[in-house]
Amino acid sequence: QVQLVESGGGLVQAGGSLRLSCAASGRAYTINAMGWFRQAPGKEREFVATLSRSGRTTYYADSVKGRFTISRDNAKNTVYLQMNSLKPEDTAVYYCAADAGAVITTLPDRYDYWGQGTQVTASS
Repeated sequence: QVQLVESGGGLVQAGGSLRLSCAASGRAYTINAMGWFRQAPGKEREFVATLSRSGRTTYYADSVKGRFTISRDNAKNTVYLQMNSLKPEDTAVYYCAADAGAVITTLPDRYDYWGQGTQVTASS
């Protein structure tokens, strides 16, 4: 099993920045992709960004391209999401997810492990 713990959420004004972190423990060596999803009230969970273990493959949702950057430190089993130029529509609970599969994916159903979520609020 793998446990994921997110941190770094909070309240910022629109245009501000936040950095989310997600630390994996347990059988973290089995993880390939680590990614971020988000869910706003009344909406379905949506893909934000994901990154392969090697770091060579990344995917971003169109809505965050150019503003968010995903990175990871395999020595610390930690993935980060740097969020710049935040907009009110970025407000959501952000979830870290990890996938042991060989093929990186943006589909939430394919991820094996999930964190508890951290609230991000960008006020206008």
